[in-house]
Amino acid sequence: MAASYDFPSDLLAGQEELHQVRAELSALLKRLPWSVEPLDGFSDDNGWRKVERPASPGWTEDEQAEVEKLRRREHELAVFITTHRFWAEITAPDRVEARTSLKHAQGA
Repeated sequence: MAASYDFPSDLLAGQEELHQVRAELSALLKRLPWSVEPLDGFSDDNGWRKVERPASPGWTEDEQAEVEKLRRREHELAVFITTHRFWAEITAPDRVEARTSLKHAQGA
């Protein structure tokens, strides 16, 4: 039976925001061209699988800034969550289970 943890509200809020930031970053990266810098398209079938890319116009300064902002926030939240005082209350063998439980505590 999995243990139940009484996560502090700021830790839950941080985890929820981390999920949101990662989802937003993932969606943004899927919309952007494959290359940050403008590059010609290419086709390569000499490897173990064929790789094709269309020409990339590159990312605009605004797009680069948005990606950087989201990556910076993702890093801040990851540091906040992993260094939270709550983890000192959990014995070392139980921290992995507790961390997993926090990751899935969305909407709790």
